[in-house]
Amino acid sequence: MALRLVSDFDLRKDVLPWLRAQRVASAAAGARGGGPGVLENNYESLRILNVERNGNVIYTYKDNKGNVFFGLYDCQTRQNEHLYTFEKDLHVVSCSVNSDRTLLAASLVHSTKEGRKNELQPGSKCLTLLVEIHPVNNVKVLKAVDSYIWVQFLYPHVESHPLPENHLLLVSEEKYIEKFHIQVIQEDGSRVVIKDSGHLPRERVAEDFVWAQWDMSEQRLYYIDLKKSRSILKCLQFSADEKFNLMFEAPLDITLSDSGFKLVNFGCDDLQDQENLSKHLTLCVFTNHTGSLCVCYSPKFDSWEKFTYSVFYFHKGHGKTFTAALGSVDSHVTKGLTFLNLDYYLAVYLPGHFFHLLNIQHPDLICHSLFLTGNSEVVDMLPHSPLQSLSGSLVLDWCSGKLYRALLNQSYLLQFLWNTQLDCEKMAVLHCVLSCGGDRRFLEAKIIQWISENISACHSFDLIQEFIIASSYWSMCPETSNMDKLLPYSSVLTWNTEIPGITLVTEEIALPFMKVHSFKGYWEKLNSNLEYVKYSKPHLHYNNSMVRREWHSLISEEKTGRRRSMVYVKNILDNATKVISNLEARNLEPRLTPLFQEADNHQRLLMGLMVSELKDHLLRHLQGVEKKKIEQMALDYVSKLLDLVCQIMETSWRKHSLHPCVPHFSGRASAAEFKVFHIMTRILEATKSLFLPLPPGFHTLHTILGVHCLPLHNLLHYIDSGVLLLTETAVTRLMKDLDNTEKNEKLKFSIIVRLPPLIGQKICRLWDHPMSSNIISRNHVKRLLQNYKKKPPSSVIHKSSFSVEFLPLNYFVEILTDIESSNQALYAFEGHDNVDAKFVEEAALKHTMMLLGL
Repeated sequence: MALRLVSDFDLRKDVLPWLRAQRVASAAAGARGGGPGVLENNYESLRILNVERNGNVIYTYKDNKGNVFFGLYDCQTRQNEHLYTFEKDLHVVSCSVNSDRTLLAASLVHSTKEGRKNELQPGSKCLTLLVEIHPVNNVKVLKAVDSYIWVQFLYPHVESHPLPENHLLLVSEEKYIEKFHIQVIQEDGSRVVIKDSGHLPRERVAEDFVWAQWDMSEQRLYYIDLKKSRSILKCLQFSADEKFNLMFEAPLDITLSDSGFKLVNFGCDDLQDQENLSKHLTLCVFTNHTGSLCVCYSPKFDSWEKFTYSVFYFHKGHGKTFTAALGSVDSHVTKGLTFLNLDYYLAVYLPGHFFHLLNIQHPDLICHSLFLTGNSEVVDMLPHSPLQSLSGSLVLDWCSGKLYRALLNQSYLLQFLWNTQLDCEKMAVLHCVLSCGGDRRFLEAKIIQWISENISACHSFDLIQEFIIASSYWSMCPETSNMDKLLPYSSVLTWNTEIPGITLVTEEIALPFMKVHSFKGYWEKLNSNLEYVKYSKPHLHYNNSMVRREWHSLISEEKTGRRRSMVYVKNILDNATKVISNLEARNLEPRLTPLFQEADNHQRLLMGLMVSELKDHLLRHLQGVEKKKIEQMALDYVSKLLDLVCQIMETSWRKHSLHPCVPHFSGRASAAEFKVFHIMTRILEATKSLFLPLPPGFHTLHTILGVHCLPLHNLLHYIDSGVLLLTETAVTRLMKDLDNTEKNEKLKFSIIVRLPPLIGQKICRLWDHPMSSNIISRNHVKRLLQNYKKKPPSSVIHKSSFSVEFLPLNYFVEILTDIESSNQALYAFEGHDNVDAKFVEEAALKHTMMLLGL
């Protein structure tokens, strides 16, 4: 199952055994009504009423006489507590207990014989009562009206000591919300009573609303009022001192009726006919710690063929309306749509039809969200009874009396990754898995194993590229705010392929208007997201375009012998040294792959430049983070990129049981070496387009495997097209390892002529062969004649060391000798005192004789 529902509470397991034990104890003591006596056949009346901010669950049940009992399950101690008993046959609408468990607020109506509670009988009253329960004492009537009332105590964010004042929200079906201020005092030691219960101060919090939602964890109230037929979403934040502020107003492009009334998360909503959930609109607000603000909306269901729902990503400045195909016309929708909050994701679930896992952090591309239809078993994995998403990842199943914590099922998603055939699902699940956290090393190893087996099975994007970018992102972003806006999330920037079973329309939406000017915590992050949407276009995600230009510039300077400030280059190379040290510190096991065995200055320059550019990028855009920490973040990010490449290499090396030493050129390549060479080629393709650094020694190892595995014409094609990069280390080994057979001579010559001049000169000196001498001679002559100015001919013709009378050659050698003698220091061949006119003459004659077959 893509979702894992971890049970936090179960009425039948956590409460029923306690109730039975209490009944037995009461019967044994011969007590009547002294405890929560419940008849066995009346246990079905047991139901959840509310879940408070601290996780405590309030429940109710009736005895055979209809008396209403209230109980509380403490999620910390996992103990039950009997709170209060009403000795009347009443139906509980709502209930809440204060954080000190000294006050209980309850809203009740008369039960009807037909058992219907969705309408008040003529002349009946809804009683809202406030009860002192520490110990049980006075009962205060707060309201006695003909409309339903819901109650909710506010919970302070700091619960270190009992508070003298409690605050209670009363939500009326007549579309107003009041807040009562209730002071308590202690009498006779520990007895807690309401102070001045006849005059409880109250204030109007909201009115004329058509929808409201309570966020128990963050102590926020969201509600919608209609202004000129326009829906306006508002949010009240209740603070530690129980004051409240209107935080924002946001227009919503949805249709609501001013005659409607809907509450979310104000306790158990059993007043609504559960069988008709599919016919009612669904609306809820989700937030998370990154400063996201999503409004999920589904209008009344009016078609058996498709289902429409919208998600307004206010933190991104746009909304998306999705239309999901339901399959056959006969597949009736009997259950309501469920929205679930899963931190970086939200789930949209219609039992038996579809399951949509929406990426709320990066919702721009539909391929980053996972959509599964009724053809998949995952669609039926959740309970078919109505689910209610509470704060955070808590999910309540009212019907079964179970409280769950909904989590992404990492092991299932990994298995799904192996089985799915669609590119869009591979992309979405890859990001889902990485967002789960946990043992990242283990997780990355599992994904690399999958990539190794399916490297050519993905056509819409590069698997290695996406894995490197996504894994690096998820390793950094959860630790620091706003990093999600500065680091690349995906290698894919556009997605035009349709997702089977679903279509969408994206529209810009008006941003929330913040009503306060000082922000902390979540509100600071939300405001930062909104400011980013307003002012940061184009996007601020880092890319290596500057690094590419600077690196090419440095390499060009190196070739021409010019190099800018040595201090500048030293700083770049120092960055690279820190990256490699950082990388080695991450690696706890000895490496099998023969990397990091050479300096590889070009890759070190690329590493150092990336660290430098990324650090500057973060310094420009990260506010309030010290410079030293940003420097470390840049080092960690580049180290992570390289570490992922090394992990892919290590996995491939281990899988194919290759030796930890660099392979030899001699002998035939094994099937394992062919596969490793293929993986390395794919790694190179993935990193090349993004201009990412590779571990020092990668190109050498790749070239050695290429020479070993490829026929000569393929090898040269790979070299000419830039797939294989000839390094000095690789070519040096080739010259030493291979003998001078005709086949090897052809290979060596083909490679030498493709080398840059400076490296080519060094390599030629290692190859004792006429062909090498010929190349050395040509280079020597070219250097000598670059600035040659013709002089009057000498009357003396020097004899060659060979007794060959070939006047053109004799004359040419004489010119070379004169040039050498006139400026020997300037034209001396590097490290080779024996390369002179005589050497050129001998090489020329040998080459001529070879051509003539003499």
